[in-house]
Amino acid sequence: MLISVIGCGYLGATHAAGMAELGFDVVGVESDPTKVAALRDGRVPFYEPGLPELLSRHVEGGRLRFTDDIAEATDADVHFVCVGTPQQAGSLGADLTYVDAAIESLAPLLTRPTVVVGKSTVPVGTAERLTARLAELAPAGTEALLAWNPEFLREGFAVEDTLRPDRLVFGVTHDRAEQTLREVYATALAADTPLVVTDLATAELVKVSANAFLATKISFINAMAEICEKVGADVTHLADAIGHDKRIGRKFLNAGVGFGGGCLPKDIRAFQHRASELGVDHATAFLRDIDAINQRRREHVVELTRELTAGDDSPRVAVLGAAFKPDSDDVRDSPALWIAQKLHTDGYDVVVHDPEAIGPARAKLPDATYTEDLDEALAGADIVLHLTEWPVYRQIDPARVATLVRHARLVDGRTLLDVPAWRAAGWEVRSLGRP
Repeated sequence: MLISVIGCGYLGATHAAGMAELGFDVVGVESDPTKVAALRDGRVPFYEPGLPELLSRHVEGGRLRFTDDIAEATDADVHFVCVGTPQQAGSLGADLTYVDAAIESLAPLLTRPTVVVGKSTVPVGTAERLTARLAELAPAGTEALLAWNPEFLREGFAVEDTLRPDRLVFGVTHDRAEQTLREVYATALAADTPLVVTDLATAELVKVSANAFLATKISFINAMAEICEKVGADVTHLADAIGHDKRIGRKFLNAGVGFGGGCLPKDIRAFQHRASELGVDHATAFLRDIDAINQRRREHVVELTRELTAGDDSPRVAVLGAAFKPDSDDVRDSPALWIAQKLHTDGYDVVVHDPEAIGPARAKLPDATYTEDLDEALAGADIVLHLTEWPVYRQIDPARVATLVRHARLVDGRTLLDVPAWRAAGWEVRSLGRP
């Protein structure tokens, strides 16, 4: 079976390499010539643990190739559409330009019966519209079918999630499409991976609903953190206690500066926009509040920084972390970089450290100072902000670094540091949601 993957950004490149690892011949189609050149050389233009080795092995072995010409992919048995659906400029809605372009480019060139599988995250109703467009554009006799197979990749664990998913969802309207997807995912299904076969609309809703639920847990615990700060309670103990309830669970109950990245924020906003279009007012308001609580925690860290450095002359801020999460160089909608940018705009001398995301962060916020040396980032700081959960930050010796800074002040924006140890070393500490 020949598989094409249309769109080779984060999702597409990972999916293409994963399909090659599962034994398929794969052609990746990408319109950006810079990305194509890197992928052809077996290089991944972003940071994802384990992916460079997987991709380069199959490129060198000839099972995986990349092109910028979609005509080279039209003989594939299955076409996965993995293009981005960013937030529209000036709107909360998803920009479907790339999804539409993929169908418009591919459909007229089809030469054989095929299944086109959407993996991109789209507003509910998109698949129904694309089904009609595919039928209109595909040449007679190609029997082109559309299916939807949402992705559930976690940055930092994308290879594992591709090769050993925790569930599969097939949105189909035809038995042949379902059977084709069963062949593609035969390895996972043989390992008893849970499978839900459903209609197109439900499949579209699965990813955004899952992200909305995860975002709800994060925003809920951050709302509780605000209450804890008011009354002197400890949100980490609160999360531990309620997390023992099997109906709730402990995951995604870490209070802090909130969620970011290329999925949760824009998916929540797009879902809110679509709910509003559908006239589902309570869901619209609910999703709006989730986003607002999340944004409020970023602003709270800025306020704490201003409070702790009041009276300082041109205070220097050491920002520990730029990526939205560890094991990633993704700075899209990163709370850490948002805070750094806000403080820089307010006139603070901001120096940023991150193990992997300095390049992308510098591209987005070029006027800040960046360093790969942690001690250099801390040297002379008037306040230290812990904003991304990289393990290296939890390994810091607070007594040693107290000798590097100008003022020993810390805001633990991820509620993960050993606050008593830092205070014992002479630091003034504010930890979100903790006394």
